[in-house]
Amino acid sequence: MPGFEELRNNGVVKNVGEVRETPTGAPQEELATGERSTRNRVARSILDHGPSTVAELAGRLGLTQAAVRRHLDALVADDVVEAREQRVYGTRTRGRPAKVFALTDCGRDAFDQSYDKLAADALKWIAEREGGSEAVAAFARARLEAQARAYREAIEAAGPDARTEALAKALSADGYAAAARSAPHPQQGEQLCQHHCPVAHVAEQFPQLCEAETEIFAELLGTHVQRLATIAHGDGVCTTFIPRISHTTDHASASTAGRNPA
Repeated sequence: MPGFEELRNNGVVKNVGEVRETPTGAPQEELATGERSTRNRVARSILDHGPSTVAELAGRLGLTQAAVRRHLDALVADDVVEAREQRVYGTRTRGRPAKVFALTDCGRDAFDQSYDKLAADALKWIAEREGGSEAVAAFARARLEAQARAYREAIEAAGPDARTEALAKALSADGYAAAARSAPHPQQGEQLCQHHCPVAHVAEQFPQLCEAETEIFAELLGTHVQRLATIAHGDGVCTTFIPRISHTTDHASASTAGRNPA
């Protein structure tokens, strides 16, 4: 993970398409890289110094105010910063308060804040003090059960053939970027694909998180499921196979068959 020197590799500045030569002969890709670097400096300056005016940013960074405004417009469009009215303490002078720019929650999350390390350290403490891997598994299970209450409501409201899709939408609402798709042999079942995992770095050290999630999926869908791949294991997508449920059969027993996800 990058440190505080740069925003995480989340774009911040949207990529320019193809590389073209500019009138000065510099590839547009190089200019885009420079724009991205300067934009990161603007965001970093706001992080370090708090809500700032255009003039303050220009003075700190050695840029013109016009250049700062251009970068701020892009950062606002990407939900990295937001414009606010400057707070005035004491007697307010005449005229409108200056506009300041502050980081949004999204903007703060773009910087490495060591939350993953904090979570991993907490789980290590639980393992050492409260009963080893079984204690971690119990914590993971309790966490997922609480999270799954909303998922259960969505699944129960869906038809028998739309349960995987309903689960995918509920997961996406929690930031997992999930989707349901047919398995290679559609008559056999579906695949639930999660393109993002908020706890992937912690799950690399504690596979109990993936195991608890798989168990919860099986219970929610009323059938055994098989975890085929996980981001924590180094795969590009967390993929879970969900066999087609026979409507003439009651809920199958839940199982977490499949390779160790981490």
